[in-house]
Amino acid sequence: MAVTGIDASPNATADAGHGVPFRDAVQVWGRIALLSFGGPAGQIAVMHRILVEEKKWIGEERFLHALNFCMLLPGPEAQQLATYIGWLLHKTVGGLLAGMLFVLPGLISIMALSWIYVLWGNVGAVAGLFFGLKAAVLAIVAQAVFRIGGRALGNPLGIALAVGAFVAIFLVSVPFPAIILSAGLIGYVAGLRGSSAFGAGGGHAADRSASVSDAESALGTEIPAHARPNRSWIIRMAIILLTLWLGPVALIAITLGPDSTFTNIAIFFSKAAMVTFGGAYSVLAYVAQEAVDTYGWLRPAEMLDGLGMAETTPGPLIMVTQFVGFLGAYRNPDGLSPLVAGTLGGLLTTWVTFAPCFLWIFLGAPFVERLRHNLPLAAALSAVSAAVVGVVANLAIWFALHYLFRTTRDQSFGPIHVDLPVLASVDVAAMALSLVGLFAMFRFRLGVFPILGLCAAGGLLIRGATGMPT
Repeated sequence: MAVTGIDASPNATADAGHGVPFRDAVQVWGRIALLSFGGPAGQIAVMHRILVEEKKWIGEERFLHALNFCMLLPGPEAQQLATYIGWLLHKTVGGLLAGMLFVLPGLISIMALSWIYVLWGNVGAVAGLFFGLKAAVLAIVAQAVFRIGGRALGNPLGIALAVGAFVAIFLVSVPFPAIILSAGLIGYVAGLRGSSAFGAGGGHAADRSASVSDAESALGTEIPAHARPNRSWIIRMAIILLTLWLGPVALIAITLGPDSTFTNIAIFFSKAAMVTFGGAYSVLAYVAQEAVDTYGWLRPAEMLDGLGMAETTPGPLIMVTQFVGFLGAYRNPDGLSPLVAGTLGGLLTTWVTFAPCFLWIFLGAPFVERLRHNLPLAAALSAVSAAVVGVVANLAIWFALHYLFRTTRDQSFGPIHVDLPVLASVDVAAMALSLVGLFAMFRFRLGVFPILGLCAAGGLLIRGATGMPT
């Protein structure tokens, strides 16, 4: 079926879908978007089940290669993976469709929950619900450390990278992008030297028990015509996408000035879009610390509330940034109604967070398709996955400190800076509910939704009825 609209190349043919009708693709991407709960691991598993196992539109090796490339990019790897595969199937219009549909349900859900949070967040039942969700989020992030680690740490060098990343970010405050880029460089050099220490695969790789080879898929093994690098198309897309992304940022900065909350939101989340590598949880480690400590847009407990929203709604976990932008503008409305300012702040955050994702895919994917069998690149991607384990472990501890203890203190030992809990400030109810969530997760292997339901019910019982503060 011919696809009208923007083509990925002037030489692209009408059969870019390789027998996959565009109408079917619209339906499937909409279905994936509505089923994309549970963070990147769950979302990638859904895509793998539907696109590889059920539809056989893309083969196992190509799927994993695309996944590893997306894990190296800044931003949400699941949304970028959808964009990549949509582009492979139906050129630029397919990539835009898949990427935007993946975001839309989460955008609507988080915006609605943000309104509820600021209007009724202190009501006993709502407060108790969010108190319980914090415990569930803590258990989910802790489980993510073990899940990603089990897939990414297959050798002593990978373990050393994970430990080094944790020490660097938790104790020495090494910038997050420097950690990820250093890990990628180590893996690339190892691959150049022929080391097998970093094999292919990714931290969120799906279950491959029902794998389909590339040759058996609709895409096959060849590179589609539109997926080959084309200089004029790449330059044109770069100009269009950079204008769409940075044009609004420049306009806001010029019109409202450097001290405006909207200027700060636009610039900060644009920077985050360029430097947040390594998956959703590692992205949130950076955003949480900056939004809480540098800008003061929200408190650590509220960051956990936002992550609870993102865990319980479809779409990328990074949609929690919309909640951050909403609260930042709601509390600093620049003369607007707080709700209007919050809504605009949330939408602005989502725009500058996801607009660059299409830029990375459309400019990088044509070259990466030619490097599907490049061993040094595969080693670099796997090394990044190993370092991400340490970064996510840092996020889990950061969340635990600010949920389980009412007070923390910054302790310095030369170059080492540690955020230590004040033991006397422990929240016994939070500790008990967190232990219940962790026990249910690791002992009984309950899924994300049962954990969320269990902890939410516990929060309602503990705090909802009494109206105690969360």
